[in-house]
Amino acid sequence: MFENLTERLSRTLKNVSGRGRLTDDNIKDTLREVRMALLEADVALPVVRDFVKRVKERAVGTEVSKSLTPGQEFIKIVQAELEAVMGDSNEDLNLASQPPAVILMAGLQGAGKTTSVGKLGKLLKERQKKKVLVVSADVYRPAAIKQLETLAGDIGIDFFPSSADQKPVDIVTAAHAEAKLKFYDVLIVDTAGRLHVDSEMMDEIKDVHQVLNPVETLFVVDAMTGQDAANTAKAFDEALPLTGVILTKVDGDARGGAALSVRHITGKPIKFLGVGEKTDALEPFHPDRVASRILGMGDVLSLIEDLERNVDREKAEQLAKKFKEKKGFDLEDFRGQLQQMKNMGGMMGMLDKLPGMSQLPDDVKDKVDDKMFVQMEAIINSMTPAERERPEIIKGSRKKRIAMGSGTQVQDVNRLLKQFTQMQKMMKKMQKGGMKNMMRNMKGMMPGGGMFGR
Repeated sequence: MFENLTERLSRTLKNVSGRGRLTDDNIKDTLREVRMALLEADVALPVVRDFVKRVKERAVGTEVSKSLTPGQEFIKIVQAELEAVMGDSNEDLNLASQPPAVILMAGLQGAGKTTSVGKLGKLLKERQKKKVLVVSADVYRPAAIKQLETLAGDIGIDFFPSSADQKPVDIVTAAHAEAKLKFYDVLIVDTAGRLHVDSEMMDEIKDVHQVLNPVETLFVVDAMTGQDAANTAKAFDEALPLTGVILTKVDGDARGGAALSVRHITGKPIKFLGVGEKTDALEPFHPDRVASRILGMGDVLSLIEDLERNVDREKAEQLAKKFKEKKGFDLEDFRGQLQQMKNMGGMMGMLDKLPGMSQLPDDVKDKVDDKMFVQMEAIINSMTPAERERPEIIKGSRKKRIAMGSGTQVQDVNRLLKQFTQMQKMMKKMQKGGMKNMMRNMKGMMPGGGMFGR
């Protein structure tokens, strides 16, 4: 997310961060670079102009000249203004209404609306313990109704049936009555999308809105369309009283123009980011954390939240107990660690949130390949319980069988066993309390060392 912008801004601001004194000239040069970086990231021109103007006003004022570290103060101003452009803080959903609280989802076709309905339903069910009902009023695309039904079944939330021969207003009226009758906390309504904004579509969604009077009307938009995303959101906002935006496919958007343009152009907050295809890949939008990531400072708070949500405490306690009792670390434990890492968005998903990762060389990033972890898990899955417990028994014929069972080569099995041996040694160092030794070992396991080496 935002790789290009992060790289360009980090390079530009690095030049100014060590300056003992900031002059009009070097502020002007830096702002020119910042302006180019934002335009290349497909941020809308009015947003760029306003942003640069505000940074300049603050930078040439007293707050930088009086600072002991003017360069760092300048970066703080850039960060504060990035946050202001995207909204001052995370704006949660407003569900304070007579149940069921209705959430209406609007957007163009292909933006990821139906998937976002499922993801939002799962988030409300798991994190806020809400009883959720979903319904599709997309009568133009019968596949959308089926898609939502399947998604609801996978996630474990209730689906209200509808069909292509019904009118959208009749569908939502019946769904709302059902939600009231069965005491649902939240009703999420998926509406029809078109390839472009047209009057027929707008009239239909206005009717649906009037019937439901939703507490939240969220506009779902594809981040990869850049500043067009903000312009489409503006067109919808003129027809509907939008309360917020869900930005999807953010993981595929290296530029970040949509995230920086939407709030400024529509005046509506971004409430969630869709950061992947999985049903749990929906994150509340925190402008301060995103600004920090854009400037290459990482997002440690989100990483901690991911850990708290995805780490299986029972398994972690079992592993800790094993450590205390000085029992060995086996391949079953190793597989458990790989699965937990996968639940947190994989290695790159975790690294993205750590400070300074944008400065990692590309050849190192290439070695951190999440497909490799999938392959490692497949190899361990092809082993017998005895082999996982005692990897030393895995010799020639067993290696061939494991490779065949996991669709890999014998050298892949050898590599996994070598990496596991390194991990095992590190765990033994931890058990002996030798933190310095363990850190030295970890250096060898980082990209470029043994763990990720090909």
